[in-house]
Amino acid sequence: MEFNRLGLTPIVIFNLIIWLFFTLAYFYQIVYVVRVLFRGTVTLPKAKKQHRYAFFISAHNEELVIGNLVRSILAQDYPRELMDVFVVCDACTDSTHEEAEKAGAIVWDRNDLARRGKSWALDYGFDRILNEYGDKYEAFVVLDADNLVSKDFISVMNQAFDAGYLVCTGYRNSKNFDSSWVSAAYALWFMREAKFLNNARMMVGTSCAISGSGWMVSERIVRGMHGWDFHTLTEDIQFSTFCCANNVQIGYAPAEFFDEQPVTFKASWTQRMRWTKGFYQVFFSYARDLAKGISKGRFASYDMLMTVAPGMILTLLSFFVNATYLIVGSLSHGFIATQGEL
Repeated sequence: MEFNRLGLTPIVIFNLIIWLFFTLAYFYQIVYVVRVLFRGTVTLPKAKKQHRYAFFISAHNEELVIGNLVRSILAQDYPRELMDVFVVCDACTDSTHEEAEKAGAIVWDRNDLARRGKSWALDYGFDRILNEYGDKYEAFVVLDADNLVSKDFISVMNQAFDAGYLVCTGYRNSKNFDSSWVSAAYALWFMREAKFLNNARMMVGTSCAISGSGWMVSERIVRGMHGWDFHTLTEDIQFSTFCCANNVQIGYAPAEFFDEQPVTFKASWTQRMRWTKGFYQVFFSYARDLAKGISKGRFASYDMLMTVAPGMILTLLSFFVNATYLIVGSLSHGFIATQGEL
């Protein structure tokens, strides 16, 4: 009775619990935003050495864009002899091989139709580079075929690597911000991810997360893992979670590269569904490891758990509970729900 007098009916209490959970769980991201607004962009120390890098690109029928990416990599303000570009043509049926080779890349063909995809191409490419080139390269930089890199991309990334970060993510900008409202929304999302998540994480000394492309991994990490063993639908977030679970800190470098975003809602829906399924795969595989990290006082483990946690399930549950209450309450003519509640 006291609860009713305060207006705390069952549906109000349910909604308060949901609100309280999300607010407490993600309040730290508001702290991130405030930190960035006052501190701006992280400043990396000047590199003492220019390291040697292998750029890796997995491509499937990308003849229209692959040459542009390879040329943008080789045109950077970094010594040409310290970087090579490797392209794995993954079951290509067009002229991707010829276009990549013409632009200056080392090109390999891979035609394993049973295990096609970026994660399998990474495993193949890393293994072959390590076997054929030994320890020539100190780190790998992974890009997608439709990317472009800024002139100073690897110079900025080199600062983070020289500072001791064995894994590092860059600043993801968009090639087609104004193509549609969908591409604009994606561009804003990734700018927010770079500036107000990874940039903030770097400032407070916690671990970042790699996302899609534009990231770097040390040769020592890949060799230690004996290749690339991340084959969920979101191998990038799986690797980030693996690093977090094993206390490998991922850094952030404001090394700018440009990515092409989906233009139609249908394409976005398909991609987001794949990402959602991949996040669930990662959550159920690594939740226990992240919980252990939290118990040891690692904030990065909590941050990553909140990143992969199935919050959408709770959101949908809340929506359906409220919708059901609204419909049934309306039909009950005040028996189940009062007009004030409705």
